[in-house]
Amino acid sequence: MTLAARAVTFYLPQFHPIPENDAWWGPGFTEWTNTARARRLFPGHRQPDLPADLGFYDLRLPEARAAQAELAARYGIEAFCYWHYWFGDGRRILDRPFTEVLASGEPGLSFCLAWANQTWSGIWHGDADRVLMQQRYPGPDDDRAHFAAVLPAFRDPRYLRVDGRPVFYVFRPEELPDAAAFVDRWQALARDAGLPGLYLVAEVSDLLGGGPRYERVKEDGFDAGVYMRLPARRTSWTVARMRAGRKLGAPEVYPYADEWEPGPDEPWVQPCVYPNWDNTPRSGRRGLVLSGSSPERFGRHVRAAVATLAGRPADERLLWVKSWNEWAEGNHLEPDLRFGHGWLRALGEGLRG
Repeated sequence: MTLAARAVTFYLPQFHPIPENDAWWGPGFTEWTNTARARRLFPGHRQPDLPADLGFYDLRLPEARAAQAELAARYGIEAFCYWHYWFGDGRRILDRPFTEVLASGEPGLSFCLAWANQTWSGIWHGDADRVLMQQRYPGPDDDRAHFAAVLPAFRDPRYLRVDGRPVFYVFRPEELPDAAAFVDRWQALARDAGLPGLYLVAEVSDLLGGGPRYERVKEDGFDAGVYMRLPARRTSWTVARMRAGRKLGAPEVYPYADEWEPGPDEPWVQPCVYPNWDNTPRSGRRGLVLSGSSPERFGRHVRAAVATLAGRPADERLLWVKSWNEWAEGNHLEPDLRFGHGWLRALGEGLRG
């Protein structure tokens, strides 16, 4: 059956221990550490939120990665968008799962890369001034080294493409010293490597509707921008209630929006949908929670977002979903103990139009 959109869902690789996290947070730390220790912080707070079918998996295991891909494909997801960490001067982290996917040829699900170009700090744990790993931009030679490092992925037949061009996502384009120069350089490198160019996507972050952090998508040469806005219902009443709760020690809490927000009316805008958001497993009472989310409400958002893609060329009908497995941010499609396969069913039904 032909689907109405190409669903691409962000994929977090932080579900296996690494030496850096052991040093920063203690031996054996993974995203499951935060997820499992989450606690209810106010009446009606749905924590802890725990996995069902796939359990507390370890992404070093090919069987875990295969089970994820089989589940995603069953519900119409075309590709995982793996968060990719390049901090400059060849410094990488959390790259083992994707490296093994690339080297082994398994699983067969399509994929692309999203450059998480952001400094790692202790902000999730109330220690914002503690820099764990600094994002650096050493210059053109580093851009070339970065491109060379990901070129084998671009050449893989599983790699997600638009009109034959590999898709590459930039998380914080506004932090690039010269975004236009980066785009020009990588496009030239792609052509020199025998590719027909890249399909470069910039994140347009406007998380609570205060205005986008980045507005130069076309001026800097990106092919598309993904409008990222939390589905938070913010009215004078919900803001007042949130502030009252904050005085009592609760996190920042808003209702999950009944309607999906499409973002700027521009042909380059691509939609993103969130099943939920609750990052208190990471941030505790400093976190932000959307209350009242459900597969039914998420399904309405999916259908509304898919409808905005109807008039576009089939290859460009990309629907971004945040996320496949961000358990400690409360946005995941993987089955949980409360809703089972509900999030996946809602997405699959929406993709069928």
